[in-house]
Amino acid sequence: MRDYYEILGVPRGSDEAALKSAFRKLAMEHHPDRNGGSEEASARFKEINEAYSVLSDPKKRAAYDQFGHAGVNGAQGGGGPGFTDINDIFSEVFGSAFGDMFGGGQRRSGPARGQDLRYDLEITLEQAYAGAEVEITAATAMTCEVCEGSGAKPGTSATTCPTCGGAGRVRASQGFFAIERTCPRCGGEGRIISDPCATCRGHGQVRRNRTLQVRIPAGVDDGARIRLAGEGDAGARGGPRGDLYIFVSMRPHDLFERDGLDLLCTVPVPMTTAALGGEIEAPCLSDGDAGEGQANRQSVKVPEGTQTGRTVRIRGRGMPSLRSRERGDLVVELFVETPTRLNARQKALMQELADLCGEQQHPESSGFLNKARRFWEDVTGG
Repeated sequence: MRDYYEILGVPRGSDEAALKSAFRKLAMEHHPDRNGGSEEASARFKEINEAYSVLSDPKKRAAYDQFGHAGVNGAQGGGGPGFTDINDIFSEVFGSAFGDMFGGGQRRSGPARGQDLRYDLEITLEQAYAGAEVEITAATAMTCEVCEGSGAKPGTSATTCPTCGGAGRVRASQGFFAIERTCPRCGGEGRIISDPCATCRGHGQVRRNRTLQVRIPAGVDDGARIRLAGEGDAGARGGPRGDLYIFVSMRPHDLFERDGLDLLCTVPVPMTTAALGGEIEAPCLSDGDAGEGQANRQSVKVPEGTQTGRTVRIRGRGMPSLRSRERGDLVVELFVETPTRLNARQKALMQELADLCGEQQHPESSGFLNKARRFWEDVTGG
């Protein structure tokens, strides 16, 4: 009889992980189903299983290391040295990877939880700011009212599958081990419906549109997911309903962009206001706390000499936080607007202003011209 370590191709000092890895590799290689039911492969597979069943058990391994095959033969009774149930070995080493092949699959004839569903919902920035309650219509699987979910025509009932006896699985012996598979006749249900319900066609469920109210919390962001427990598909055979997941997306806004909790808004400023300073009104979002007519307006001070691109931050007028009482800011970017379509008088005044203004009134231009002059001199060598 061959040495067990030699059969698995591992040294005597190998740990549990090395033994399991060697067994996994050899068992996959020599499995009869992968070798056309070869008798030679079956014999080799059995030998590998015997070796692993002994060496993976600390007590049996200690006895084998001290006394060889004689140390384990007596403890195995008439079953052969080190041979245990093939289902136990594969369940331990391969987990659920071979569940259906080696009896690990579960019978499907009992109650089954319904499927989870997804619904894509687009909301406005205003709804995300203040929170809202919206109505949606989702198609979900409902228990058939005509047959009460049985799938059988009223007045009839399903019968036990004669092939699997209601187990939903069939077992076939192949050599020294048995293979268990889903019953091909009933598809694992364990029952046969000879006269199906005309409404659900034997499925026990029908698809119907359902109207649901969804609460959108204030501060929700693009990509958020809202879970409605028990609002998914109905479960089969009396099983619980699945869940409905609402995936939220934000509709683009004409005025605002969102940056985390901050709201960004670009506001045009008349050139005269930018030069002299003053106040403008900027739009903002409101949850209804402010007075009517002022709820969506925010006064913004424009400093004297404001340039395009300058920002003014209004504290606490941004988005609310979903998980705290914090609020973001409203960030107003000022865009200085140059007047157009001037008449003769306006042009004359603008020219007069231009003649009166010097470097002090145009510090940015003065600095730029100095840099440009040095650049041109370097290029021309002048």
